[in-house]
Amino acid sequence: MGFNCGIVGLPNVGKSTLFNALTATQAAEAANFPFCTIEPNVGRVAVPDDRLTRIAEVARAPKITPTQLEFVDIAGLVKGASRGEGLGNQFLDHIREVDAVMEVLRCFEDDSITHVAGAIDPLGDAETIETELLLADLESLERRAVSLTKRVRGGDKEAKARLDLVERTIAVLADGQPARSVQVAAEEQKAFRELQLLSAKPALYVCNVDEASAAEGNAMSAAVAERARERGAETVIISAAIEAEVAQLPDVDEKAAFLDSLGLHEAGLDRVIRAGHRLLDLITFFTAGPKEAKAWTVRRGARAPEAAAVIHTDFARGFIRAEVAGWEDFVTLGGEAKARDAGRLRQEGRDYVVQDGDVIRFLFNV
Repeated sequence: MGFNCGIVGLPNVGKSTLFNALTATQAAEAANFPFCTIEPNVGRVAVPDDRLTRIAEVARAPKITPTQLEFVDIAGLVKGASRGEGLGNQFLDHIREVDAVMEVLRCFEDDSITHVAGAIDPLGDAETIETELLLADLESLERRAVSLTKRVRGGDKEAKARLDLVERTIAVLADGQPARSVQVAAEEQKAFRELQLLSAKPALYVCNVDEASAAEGNAMSAAVAERARERGAETVIISAAIEAEVAQLPDVDEKAAFLDSLGLHEAGLDRVIRAGHRLLDLITFFTAGPKEAKAWTVRRGARAPEAAAVIHTDFARGFIRAEVAGWEDFVTLGGEAKARDAGRLRQEGRDYVVQDGDVIRFLFNV
């Protein structure tokens, strides 16, 4: 399991260029006119993780399989999308299918690249995107409220609790705050998810800057970072132009040297991955054997059977126990057998909460 992140933004902010660079493909045609992307392009990339390489070396695994990250390049949004402007409902439906929203905001000046609003204003762009998502959510909830009110009048107790949640959410949206700002009790989480609200999705602001600002950002990206802090969102500074150049370099060392010459110590993809993992509260665990070392992703707080199900449903259905070692113990001690001899391989049951970096062998019987 990886995670699915929708790349959204106004036309001509660098969405498709960034998508091409991140996925090292030319799947999305990049051009200087609105709505170049009509159907969403999907790209899957391997998540780089040095821990997996070291685990594979110790396990003498000839095959390494990292976890995957999926990017979805969604058509450019324009003001009025919630009312059908531009690609309207089609755009909003595509956002509904992703786990998180990556808002690409143009934070560079370039007279040769037009801006749909006629001026470079990343905060204004973010406001346009989020307003359209809020309006779409409001319309959806107001329809639900009418239906729920009828059920409440008929004595439906469950509908009464749902209506309370819907009305509280409407109040937050009407105040200009995203649905992810709503205070939701533990027992309401399932009902809240079922509302499928666009503005409830975690948000990552990607500041697309010029090459000179790639290392430290600029005044525009600093303003975006402040907005992100206020809204509980993440921010990443990236130069789509640089990432496009990096993607064309075939040699790992050549890529590292190029990035270092620009004062960058890693590719933008790595920063996006880390921000995305924090955004969705994901962790990585590993399996390792003589044939393959593999990385897997689960939500933080997942228990052992849930992690087992990511590998195969039979592992969860017939779960007996999990044999667990931290990746550092696994590597330092020299593998599973030596970790067991040193007392560092633990036997864990169904209630064990998986930790980031665990190397796990699942025992099951079906």
